[in-house]
Amino acid sequence: MLARREHSERELWQKLLAKGFEHAEIEITLDEFKEKNWQSDDRFAESYSRSRVHSGFGPVRIQYELKERGVDTSIDKVFDELPDWQQLLSELHAKKYGQLPPGDMKERAKRTRFFQHKGYTHDMIKRLFNEMS
Repeated sequence: MLARREHSERELWQKLLAKGFEHAEIEITLDEFKEKNWQSDDRFAESYSRSRVHSGFGPVRIQYELKERGVDTSIDKVFDELPDWQQLLSELHAKKYGQLPPGDMKERAKRTRFFQHKGYTHDMIKRLFNEMS
């Protein structure tokens, strides 16, 4: 499993349980993997977060997904250098909607919902629209 991509400890635990391994066997195996540095939640968090940033997701969504996968770390600690979230949001807007600001409140609300779903904060979205006006 680790040959293809990084996995969090929780992901490996769930996959091994599903294959019928006993709890004690899984615990011993995962401890050995961590000891030999074959599995690392920190490495998983960095790899996963980088992938999600490249897919256009924001900090709120990435943080939520990491927690969902058993990695309880702050998104700020995952990256050596934090991405420029505002710049990424601007690029996502340009890719999806072009350079034009929303024409009316209905369109603004629609775009806001989309960006919130992608994991950007209300303040980031508000700043984006203010810069476009």
